[in-house]
Amino acid sequence: MNQLDALKQFTTVVADTGDFKQLAQFQPQDATTNPSLILKAVQKPEYAPLLAEAVQAHRGQPLDVVMDHLLVRFGVEILKTIPGRVSTEVDARLSFDTTATVARARRIMALYADQGIARDRVLIKIASTWEGIQAAAELEREGIRCNLTLLFAFCQAVACGQAKVQLISPFVGRIYDWYKKTAGAAWEEAAMSGANDPGVQSVRAIFNHYKKHGIQTEVMGASFRNIGQITALAGCDLLTISPELLAQLAATEAPLAQSLDADKAKSLDLPAVAYNEASFRLALNEDAMATEKLAEGIRAFCADALKLEALMQKA
Repeated sequence: MNQLDALKQFTTVVADTGDFKQLAQFQPQDATTNPSLILKAVQKPEYAPLLAEAVQAHRGQPLDVVMDHLLVRFGVEILKTIPGRVSTEVDARLSFDTTATVARARRIMALYADQGIARDRVLIKIASTWEGIQAAAELEREGIRCNLTLLFAFCQAVACGQAKVQLISPFVGRIYDWYKKTAGAAWEEAAMSGANDPGVQSVRAIFNHYKKHGIQTEVMGASFRNIGQITALAGCDLLTISPELLAQLAATEAPLAQSLDADKAKSLDLPAVAYNEASFRLALNEDAMATEKLAEGIRAFCADALKLEALMQKA
């Protein structure tokens, strides 16, 4: 059995891509997208027509409206290939605006509904800022399920659990990147791999906290740099993985054991934790890695949204 098939015994495998033509070979349950992945996809010849069609069909409308139509078009195509859910992201430029995030999420869901897509097949991706988490709490009360992304800190995960969001996406690889860069020449790759990887440890702590305290929010590890990070999280609720790493897993025959166990987590001695806005902001501020990576991630998604808009203006 290859490692991809073995992983599927313990964890729901999700494909992290806008390239829906690659999906069938890996047979993932769900799929996730973001502005960067859609930008990458529409620059390929096989996907350029989708961009042109979206622009032509909605010419003269505001760019944000055209963008949402394009994102939903990709989502609809992805849903033809997978049995589960697709995650579609709210514009990162709204990351600090609760009201605007809620409105944009409602519009995206309405566009999916117009295409005959049921609500339970879509997750709205929102950055895990305080404002984003409050928007998700409101949307969840309306029956719109959310995927809280750009999650780097334990306090973000706790606040998402309090908001009763459907799913969170802690970013393993970007946490790893920060610690590796900060350590510089002192970094020892072998010693900091697998279970000792700081990104892996972050997801394990969140997973154990959720399972110990009966928090229903799903944990989906994301942003992987190597298959060692993935295999070290076997047993996590879900893992969203790029096609390149899915291919590596499928080509690897080494044994794979379950690393995370919900039943074992329930027996751990872990205190209950809760945050209000002030304590959340302080805890996030105290975490230099999370503060830097959250800001960096939002900036990168904003930049890619602008690039996507520029392509739409030229189409």
